[in-house]
Amino acid sequence: MSNDEIIRVYVGVDRSQLLAVPVLEYSIKRHTTANVEVIPMLDLPVPVPADPRNGQRTGFSFSRFCIPKLAGYKGKAIYMDADMLVLRDIRELWNIPFDGAKIIIQQEVKHTEDTTQKVGAPKVRKKQCAVMLLDCDRLHWDVEDIVHGMDQGRYDYDQLMSELIILDEEHVKYGVPFEWNSLEHWDTDTRLIHYTDVYTQPWSACGNKFAWVWFSEVRRMLADKTLTEASIREEIKLGYFRPSLIRDIKYRHLIPAFLHKMWDTKNAALDRLSGYVPHKAVYEAKRERQRVIKDYEAQLLAKTAADLPTSNEAGR
Repeated sequence: MSNDEIIRVYVGVDRSQLLAVPVLEYSIKRHTTANVEVIPMLDLPVPVPADPRNGQRTGFSFSRFCIPKLAGYKGKAIYMDADMLVLRDIRELWNIPFDGAKIIIQQEVKHTEDTTQKVGAPKVRKKQCAVMLLDCDRLHWDVEDIVHGMDQGRYDYDQLMSELIILDEEHVKYGVPFEWNSLEHWDTDTRLIHYTDVYTQPWSACGNKFAWVWFSEVRRMLADKTLTEASIREEIKLGYFRPSLIRDIKYRHLIPAFLHKMWDTKNAALDRLSGYVPHKAVYEAKRERQRVIKDYEAQLLAKTAADLPTSNEAGR
């Protein structure tokens, strides 16, 4: 890459994780001398599918499809989720060759035997598009057209998000190493750690095995005044972060390892006593989505029943 090239990183985020974005940005810039621009994509005006079963699973599921247009259909871009930290020079990711592809996504999934055993983990770790490289020059995506494709029945949500059916297979390269999207795992080879399990993210739950990586980054930011304690307390006040988070950031690294479990148990108790509900807004939105889907399916069933011929009509 040239010295004046800008590495554009578009970050998918909802309001509950908004303060995680500057922590991610800090981690990126701390490990590189490259010119990096981090662009949070919060509350983008994306269309709502006619069939609620095809609706966004998060507040930013469709945001990644907006990136080429946001970039003016020029150059390259990286997509990341907000719940990540970068631990190496991002140029290593940026310089992965496209080899004729239009996007580059995750190559493989590792360490599933360990990470699926933790509390709050899914039964299976699937490949993700949570870290993507996009050739914006060649991606003529428009989110309106993409959602319209679901409304026309050409594909559904899972085919869009998991299979990237809107691209020919030859235009998808599986070239992002697991180390650049390390799902709930850290070791000395980790380039990017992804706190993908909402139930155990360090800012919302106690006892994440690798929360210390995130706490260390935040302590650096507090030390050089890139982040203030007041801003963390504001997120706690709004219910987005857990009340015990300040205690963890300040003191957990000073506690002997054999006392960590007791420390986490006490913090979790303090959070419960305060009335804190992890990801309250996220789960409320999920319940509302399930309610809308249930009503929609009931309407479909009623319409199908109404369209069926009666026994008298069938006998004519």
